[in-house]
Amino acid sequence: METIFALATAQGKSGVAVVRVSGSLAWFVAGKMGGSLPSPRVAALRVLKASDGGFLDEALVLLFEEGRSFTGEQVVEFHLHGSVAVVRAVLSELGKFDGIRQAEAGEFTRRALENGRLDLTQVEGLADLIESETEAQRRQALRVLSGDLGKRVSSWRLDLIRAASLLEAVIDFADEDVPVDVTDEVLELLASVLIGVRQELQGFSGAERIRSGFEVAIVGAPNVGKSTLLNALAGRDAAITSDIAGTTRDVIEVRMDIGGLPVTLLDTAGLRDTVDEIEALGVGRARARAATADLRVFLVEPGQAPDMTPEKDDLVIQSKADLRVDGLGVSGLTGVGLTQLISDIQARLSGRIGQTSLITRERHRVALREGVDGLETAMQVVGRGPNEYDIAAEEVRIVIRRLSSLVGHVDVESLLDEIFASFCVGK
Repeated sequence: METIFALATAQGKSGVAVVRVSGSLAWFVAGKMGGSLPSPRVAALRVLKASDGGFLDEALVLLFEEGRSFTGEQVVEFHLHGSVAVVRAVLSELGKFDGIRQAEAGEFTRRALENGRLDLTQVEGLADLIESETEAQRRQALRVLSGDLGKRVSSWRLDLIRAASLLEAVIDFADEDVPVDVTDEVLELLASVLIGVRQELQGFSGAERIRSGFEVAIVGAPNVGKSTLLNALAGRDAAITSDIAGTTRDVIEVRMDIGGLPVTLLDTAGLRDTVDEIEALGVGRARARAATADLRVFLVEPGQAPDMTPEKDDLVIQSKADLRVDGLGVSGLTGVGLTQLISDIQARLSGRIGQTSLITRERHRVALREGVDGLETAMQVVGRGPNEYDIAAEEVRIVIRRLSSLVGHVDVESLLDEIFASFCVGK
């Protein structure tokens, strides 16, 4: 592979900027620019010079050996002063070397995959970690990045290979005087894998929600205080507020971190019958988004009922508590009841998560769902006796391929470009 380089930290002015070089020429380049090479994995201060002898920067140089680096190749990192001009000069100098080029988006991570340093689920976990905004997202991404799903798939694969080998042994020696009743052992192996796969599938909904986020819709009649409440929860003027009913015409979205969970709050148009064509469109959108939201917060005036039927965990709260003597409910103006409302939202959403699994993407769910179908079919066929062991063995092999695709062992080329396109150039 060609040697590649890129800025590994964010673009723009910073205290420190890291430029990464990976490939067979990485150490050669480090020696040409910085003189003597430091010991691997021991950072050392070096003066970086251009090919004409000009001073580039005084930087920390850090080397990683082949097989001990992120990409699995020889790697050098230049820890520079974070000046835009310094970074530009160093990148320009690196581009002058023969056999070395600017890295493409995600190319360092792709090389880590190709060199066996990461499996495909770990690559996706790394992408999720980079994009994580909340504590729950960070923890979940780290679980995936740790390789736990790959280890689980590897364990399932070994059990399935054992089951397939037992079936094929009976097929190969069908005419010989050897024991042929492997049914119990094969069924036990298949059942064990089936239980594990089903458990992962059961936790998919919560894991996927942590990754993509929850939606909470604030719903109510016009001028009941929905936009004021949204602004209070967001801590800024995200929505226009007015005494004029029907001010909110479209759905306004605000991204928040509630108890470590990623939540998008939706301020919807007031629900009422109207002859205003534009407002009617807004009311229609409000009803549609509220219906698909994970949770609805209904704001109502005392004695009023919600305009939509609340579902089991929905919150029905009296609005404008600042105008009432009893002070019950919530007020976006004074903050009364906000802490309790946030706590209630967190409790209900946390209850939706339950025991999360390690699968976080739709392709994971599809692969495991197909694995369950294949395992159930294989167990049925095995139960019909040795005459159909060849069919059962093929079903088990299909399941092995489906599960192996999770970690990138088979049938993943069509996925790679899409996955790595989400990475920045320096990753």
